[in-house]
Amino acid sequence: MTDYIEFEQEYDERIVEIARVAKVVKGGRRFSFRVTVVVGDNRGKVGIGIGKANAVQDAMRKAVERGRKNIHKVALYDTTIPHEIIGKVGGAQVLLKPASRGTGVIAGGGVRAVLEAAGVSDILTKSLGSSNLLNVVKATMVALDRLKDPKEEAARRGKNVADVTPFWDRRKNA
Repeated sequence: MTDYIEFEQEYDERIVEIARVAKVVKGGRRFSFRVTVVVGDNRGKVGIGIGKANAVQDAMRKAVERGRKNIHKVALYDTTIPHEIIGKVGGAQVLLKPASRGTGVIAGGGVRAVLEAAGVSDILTKSLGSSNLLNVVKATMVALDRLKDPKEEAARRGKNVADVTPFWDRRKNA
C-alpha cells in the first residue's frame, strides 16, 4: 500500500487592500477590517479572497483561505494573454491587451497584483469607469476567466494555432 503525501502548493499571496469598515448599530459605529488578497502560482492560476474580521490578522487569514479556494485557471499565451478582452463588474471596466515580449506589466494597483500573481509578464491594461478597488480586481478576474485558449479556439474553428494568435507572431513566421 502506498502512502500518499499531501502537499500544499506554494502560492504567491499579495495584499491588495486593507480597509476599515463600519457597521452602524444602536450605540454608534462598530468597526472591523476588510482585507482583499490575490493568490496565484505565477503559472496560470489565480484567485481573489476577501476576509472580514475585528482584527487585521484574522481578516488576512480568512482572505488567504478564501483566495486559495477560489483559484481559477487562466489561458496564457507565452508571457501574455491570447487576445484583447474587457471585464466588467459594477461600474468598473478593465481592458486587457496582449503585448510583445519585453513590454512588462503596464497596469496599476489591483490589476497589476492579479496579473502578476497569474503569471502574466507582458500586458497593456486600462482601467475604465469606477476606481472602486474591489470591483476593479473582480473585473480583472472576470476578464481573465473569459479568455479563450488558443489551441482550443483553433480546434473549434478548424484552423492552425498561428491563425488565431496575436498579430506579432504572424509577422515573425511570415
